[in-house]
Amino acid sequence: MSGPPSGGSEAATVRVRMTLAYDGRGFHGFAAQSSEVRTVAGVVGTALERKLGQPVVLVAAGRTDAGVHAWGQVVSFDAPAGFDPQRFLLSLNRVLAPEVVVRAIEVADPAFDARRSARSRGYRYTVLNRPLPDPFLAATAWHVPELLDLGAMRLACDPLIGEHDFSSFCRRPRSVTGEVSMVRRVQDARWSDVGDDLLRFEIEASSFCQQMVRSIVGLMVAVGRGSRRAGEMAGVLRAGDRSLAPHLAPAHGLCLWEVKY
Repeated sequence: MSGPPSGGSEAATVRVRMTLAYDGRGFHGFAAQSSEVRTVAGVVGTALERKLGQPVVLVAAGRTDAGVHAWGQVVSFDAPAGFDPQRFLLSLNRVLAPEVVVRAIEVADPAFDARRSARSRGYRYTVLNRPLPDPFLAATAWHVPELLDLGAMRLACDPLIGEHDFSSFCRRPRSVTGEVSMVRRVQDARWSDVGDDLLRFEIEASSFCQQMVRSIVGLMVAVGRGSRRAGEMAGVLRAGDRSLAPHLAPAHGLCLWEVKY
């Protein structure tokens, strides 16, 4: 599942677009790794290859980290001509659900690429802000018992909008030689009170680098607690210093919500 498809002509295949939702707790992230490491791409790819009877190369819109959930992850792959999307959706969900669910599947334009064709990705982070935890939200929300200053957290969003170097908030890839750009364009970033003591952070950007959203949320929650100031956000962003935003929000509160094309 790591190389180009072998055999067959272009006319013998169709490009397929598939939307996935998954509970990230049981996976070491999305991207396929060794056979000993359980990943979303590994599980989905194996199921696809068994159903199709041929090797499959999965292309994903975003590579979620270990423990991160998704509601709107999009993948693309090639399937034999004559592929029946509805029949395949039901068949795959019998194998993958409820941990992974295929929400939609369709034959796409031959040029469609889940990663390269995407215009933006949107993430949601959920915080449960009340003294007592909730067992029914424990898997999808970060429980913060201290009362957070939502107004201050909203002010901290403003400096993020636009194109910036997010080196202060991103883990730089270890295996890549040479300089890697951490410049990303953020279209929207906002906090909302959605009721029942739940606070939601939503951010949309052209793309994201590793740990970016969790680092931003970690700093913003510190702002909400009063240990950092909203006015620090712009300076941390300009500094390009990872040590200035060292605290990661827990992975289980984060969800890849939507990919726009």
